[in-house]
Amino acid sequence: MHYKNLGRSGLKVSQLSYGAWVSFGNQLDVKEAKSLLQCCRDHGVNFFDNAEVYANGRAEEIMGQAIRELGWKRSDIVVSTKIFWGGPGPNDKGLSRKHIVEGTKASLKRLDMDYVDVIYCHRPDASTPIEETVRAMNFVIDHGWAFYWGTSEWSAQQITEAWAVAERLDLVGPIVEQPEYNLLSRHKVESEYLPLYSNYGLGLTTWSPLASGVLTGKYNKGVIPPDSRFALENYKNLANRSLVDDVLRKVNGLKPIADELHVPLAQLAIAWCASNPNVSSVITGATKESQVSLIYDIMFLMLPLTVQF
Repeated sequence: MHYKNLGRSGLKVSQLSYGAWVSFGNQLDVKEAKSLLQCCRDHGVNFFDNAEVYANGRAEEIMGQAIRELGWKRSDIVVSTKIFWGGPGPNDKGLSRKHIVEGTKASLKRLDMDYVDVIYCHRPDASTPIEETVRAMNFVIDHGWAFYWGTSEWSAQQITEAWAVAERLDLVGPIVEQPEYNLLSRHKVESEYLPLYSNYGLGLTTWSPLASGVLTGKYNKGVIPPDSRFALENYKNLANRSLVDDVLRKVNGLKPIADELHVPLAQLAIAWCASNPNVSSVITGATKESQVSLIYDIMFLMLPLTVQF
């Protein structure tokens, strides 16, 4: 496994990381999570991502319990979580100072940890002044509940505004953004964010490298494997949006490239994401140890890969 700095910070994260979205609390219990997390560690992964909204908080509980029972040394791993959707109440969501502080403390309680290494604003909040959010994230850092903060699915303009506030107030700005990035979704990472990499040293921890599994090539129109995420009731709308003819045509166009390299399409897709020099870590998801081994056995492909449609 290779390790990269998270943006311009000194924090080292594995080039491939593991995220708990969908799997923990929806498909995996604590026992299964322990086996999966240990398999990740055996492949050199040190970065694990979560969010308060995943499985309504259950994903954080499972990850925290699994890590505790595995007996891992806390300083050996990097853990992140995300704040935005915390509950049904009017102040249980968004990026107000109240929810950022209370949501962070609740996440730490579920994780059974004193701190997370990175905490993200899971989405932008148009109803909260950006200065309030920047001050609140710095409050979290000043209290030792997180070491760094970042954003997820923010626009370049919103990140720039956050940095302008941070610089004006002599505060810490967001060092990392967590956007969707894969062969089918490229604009933000490759175009919109370009000035941010040099201006602020912004790092990226990208999600959905396989486009929710579409880039594995396992889906055919109308045929959804029963053990896949698209078979889950909550993800059927996503399946309907993802498995359209144009997308499947592009996926089929990638298969000859994977065949020429003698690798599964999933490995090609993930290695392509990781080869972007602005990507600090690619967040992967898996529900089986065999999937973990397949995903992480791609270091020989970690070369600049250019794929055009």
